[in-house]
Amino acid sequence: MKHTIIIKDLEDIDRAAGQFLSEIGENKLIAFYAPMGAGKTTFTTALCRRLGVNEDAVSSPTFAIVNEYRTGNGEPMYHFDFYRITKTEEALDIGFYDYIDSGCLCIMEWPENIGDILPDETLHVTIEVNPDESRTISWEDNL
Repeated sequence: MKHTIIIKDLEDIDRAAGQFLSEIGENKLIAFYAPMGAGKTTFTTALCRRLGVNEDAVSSPTFAIVNEYRTGNGEPMYHFDFYRITKTEEALDIGFYDYIDSGCLCIMEWPENIGDILPDETLHVTIEVNPDESRTISWEDNL
């Protein structure tokens, strides 16, 4: 089944994040595909807010590659930014498989840079910028 969520503007992002979390079910590996400036980190921040993560802790892990956050109920979650990854080995060097095998929520930006090691169960989510500057988030259920 195809899912689509429209984010009208920044004031609408928390509603969209809540809808997204309710629709992704038990998926724990989330890969966001979008061009630079489309709002991957902004939407991740909204997801974290909905999960009870201290918003001050949320930032793009562009240089660190991965940030660990704690949700409101104390569970760890991981936020990856693979923008600067040029070789798959770089992702493996940070213990990528340990993170994704943890059973914790893993949100990935720029997953196309590590596409050959993404598990089959990864939920591939696209963020598109619309002409009116709204955003469309879409994905299909994993089978």
